[in-house]
Amino acid sequence: MSHLQNLLLDTLLGTKHVDSAALIKLQEQSLCVASPGFSVMPSDVRTLVDGFAKNPLKTRREGLYFKEKDYKCVRADDYSLYAKSENTGVVVVKTHLYLLVATYTEGMYPSVCVEATEKLGEYLRRKGN
Repeated sequence: MSHLQNLLLDTLLGTKHVDSAALIKLQEQSLCVASPGFSVMPSDVRTLVDGFAKNPLKTRREGLYFKEKDYKCVRADDYSLYAKSENTGVVVVKTHLYLLVATYTEGMYPSVCVEATEKLGEYLRRKGN
């Protein structure tokens, strides 16, 4: 297992409030690493990259279509996208090189998912990633 995959598993899935996680390379717009069983299709990668490329207000207004599900965007700015659909959600944090993606499901605390994902994003930014 790579160092980056270990980071995802330990710092995100280890909270028990992140269902799945992935790192997407921004420049190549491709999946770098993901938690076991979490596949992110190229169309989903484009959706997330475009979510940051567009005006955040537009993303917030239109929401996201991710993993064959419509999500209502509850936060969209230069570094973070939070979106939810019923009892599930997706948290995306942008670093210099990556998009860090984390999902939560029913029974998990969205606030813990957000906090863990933002902290890992900040760590990666400090490391120059």
